[in-house]
Amino acid sequence: MRIAWNSVGAKARRSITPVCALAIALVAVIIASPASANSKYAAIIVDANTGKTLHASSANELRYPASLTKMMTLYLLFEQMKAGHLDLSSRISFSANASSEQPTKLGVKPGNSITVETAINALVIRSANDVATAVGEKIAGSETAFAQLMTRKARQLGMTKTVFRNAHGLPNSQQVTTAADMAKLGIALREHFPQYYKFFSARSFTYGKTTISTHNRLVTSVKGVDGIKTGYTRASGFNLVSSMQDDQGRSVVGVVLGGTSTRARDDQMRALLAKYMPAASKRDRGPLIASATGPAFEARVAGIRLPKNDIPTPDFRPGTELASNEGGDAIAALMAATNEQSRTSNAPTVQAYAAPLPSARPTVQIDGIQTAATVRPKAPIANAPSAPVQAAAQPAVAVPQPQPASNGWVVQIGSLPSESDAQAVLATTSQKAATILADASAFTSVFEKDGSTFYRARFGGFNSKEAAWNACSALKKRDISCYAVQQ
Repeated sequence: MRIAWNSVGAKARRSITPVCALAIALVAVIIASPASANSKYAAIIVDANTGKTLHASSANELRYPASLTKMMTLYLLFEQMKAGHLDLSSRISFSANASSEQPTKLGVKPGNSITVETAINALVIRSANDVATAVGEKIAGSETAFAQLMTRKARQLGMTKTVFRNAHGLPNSQQVTTAADMAKLGIALREHFPQYYKFFSARSFTYGKTTISTHNRLVTSVKGVDGIKTGYTRASGFNLVSSMQDDQGRSVVGVVLGGTSTRARDDQMRALLAKYMPAASKRDRGPLIASATGPAFEARVAGIRLPKNDIPTPDFRPGTELASNEGGDAIAALMAATNEQSRTSNAPTVQAYAAPLPSARPTVQIDGIQTAATVRPKAPIANAPSAPVQAAAQPAVAVPQPQPASNGWVVQIGSLPSESDAQAVLATTSQKAATILADASAFTSVFEKDGSTFYRARFGGFNSKEAAWNACSALKKRDISCYAVQQ
């Protein structure tokens, strides 16, 4: 280990005791060793007053976010609260899908509900996966649709390399981020929602008769640290985003990804904050992350009912975790496709998504969603979520005019806010699955919900429940979400 003693004057060198020298060396070891010894490691320290990067190590390289994902889930929840669609006392119901999420979880049973305030505490302090899914379903109707909103919001906030596939951060090979993107999200949460940011500094909350303490040890052990979030999976390592402010006006947001243990991650963050906080500016130059909101990006809060037993619903379970050396090519291709689409396509695209409810209750109605291309991993992933279907706003093939559905069973692809959107989805699905739908007829079905008009994109002509179910199963194998329902 070499330390730049030449920058210290001779007099200063003589005044440094062996103990001080050892302490300096240890800090240097803590800061330097993760980057060289751990391929998952990435870090960044950003001056939250000026936006200046004070330290970066692999900060723009792709990593898995793990439960840092819940920062975006909370961002979208706060956005709904700020818009007046929800408040702290609003109820969030749990579907069977949400309740079945893997631990860590709150353990809410299907059909039960919690308040938004409890949900926020559970996400920040407990890092509850079941609550994250319930929040996503509450806002967007399904977790798949919510993940699309998350990725779209990430682009609005300048998170150019982040892709979300679920609301909680459980392993999915296509869900990726960078340390730099997570720093932007941490700053955005502070800047855009100061009225709710206090939740990130909470040390515990009570659920029923149980008091649950925070996983974020720096909040309780380092003066000035006021959040934000921890995360861990085997593929990601131990992740942490921290916000720190002092009484002189300095403010930084730090990110450490890929720690080898909770302690190693926390020690690394402590060392980085101690080293770079004194270099931060005392002058606040105003907001750093533009707040991108508006009707085109605002989800309507959707009602959730438990699915009926006799109706197949999309499988939103996360993919099986990949080994650290697997899936790299898929991630690179995914990001390349995402960036290429952003550069070359000016025309809006329409997102097809599966509705979990086979009745007049829609899933999510979102105007103007533009999604990234999806890429299959190198190896199949068990229980991977169905990938969304992309459809050009002006389809290349003719779409049948809306027509009444015949009696019998139909396969529904999505529920869209306009007839042209629904027709575009039908056109793309017909192209992608021509052999499966050769004898089916495409049509749209209009319905009203809470004063708004929506259009179901459907294929009819199935003479039995089995035929419709088989067609839907075949479509899912081609990454087309759907469900079968009797007309």
